Amino acid sequence: MKKITGAILFDGQLGTREQEIPELQPGQVLVEVHASLISPGTEMAAARQRRQKHLAPDTPPMNFGYSNAGVILETRGDVKGLKAGMRVACMGAGAAEHANYAVVPVNLVVPIPDTVTFEQASYLSLAATSLQAVRRTDVKLGEYGAVLGQGIVGNLAAQLYRLNGARVIGWESLALRAEIAAKCGLGACVDFMKEDPVEPTRKFASPYGLDFALFAFGGDGESAFMNVKKCMKVSADGHAMGTITLVGGCRVPVEGGAASGNLNLCVSSRTGAGYHDREWEYGKDYPPAFVQFTTQRNARELIALIAEKRLLVDPMTTHRIPLENIREAGDLLIDHPDQALGVILTMKHEA
Repeated sequence: MKKITGAILFDGQLGTREQEIPELQPGQVLVEVHASLISPGTEMAAARQRRQKHLAPDTPPMNFGYSNAGVILETRGDVKGLKAGMRVACMGAGAAEHANYAVVPVNLVVPIPDTVTFEQASYLSLAATSLQAVRRTDVKLGEYGAVLGQGIVGNLAAQLYRLNGARVIGWESLALRAEIAAKCGLGACVDFMKEDPVEPTRKFASPYGLDFALFAFGGDGESAFMNVKKCMKVSADGHAMGTITLVGGCRVPVEGGAASGNLNLCVSSRTGAGYHDREWEYGKDYPPAFVQFTTQRNARELIALIAEKRLLVDPMTTHRIPLENIREAGDLLIDHPDQALGVILTMKHEA
């Protein structure tokens, strides 16, 4: 009898535990997972918080992971053409976990072609988070933007902005991430922690100024926010204009009136319409005339872009670590963020 060996987070450390595979519900598929991507942002932030709080020994552990890829073993009910033997990418907290097997709702599963590897497909959830932020920004061809933070979400967002026809400069303090961003096509990047980013950004966007900026990092964003405002385009009345989108977990000071000019500020979360809507995840679709870009459609478009090699994910993969060594992976990302970015967990399966 197969058992799920899945990742758990207990006291800031990662480990694994075994459990029975639950009975499939209508609208679910059982996937034999071959690769799973750790989010260095959201997931590691939770791990850091647990470490810092020094949790009591009886604090229950939490399951971990939300983006993986593998092969369908079983289906139940109407799963919209998905079949056993299909290679798929999966997403969703509580579903596409770091585990050797995953039970996933149908609308969070996307077929992948043979030209897309399981490792590449495991980037899907973070890619969809990036795409949702790009859609929220409403970027247009010819605009200039800055992406602050070149982690996985920031890197993918910068690529997607460029695919939309925008010109993008990156702000990043970790040398490894800046180097990886360059391999993914980002032509300009400034270390906004060690140097004043305003002058090089103004020069990059000259003579117009930035049309948009994306904040893709966590923590205190006040200094970065004040510097970005100095780089935005300015109307004839002297007011800063453009869109600032917050996709990372940073905090920024927002004041009304002239202090913030006519900036549009928006927050972006999740992967598109439908995510965490149980009825939708299990197969009930929204009217396409009213909800064009669901999580499912975003996912399909991203897999197509990866297959076409227009969206690059391979340069971000810095480590491949077996699932049973997940503690090593967690320690690496928490203690040495300057040495790792895309950490992929691999699973063993009998032939």
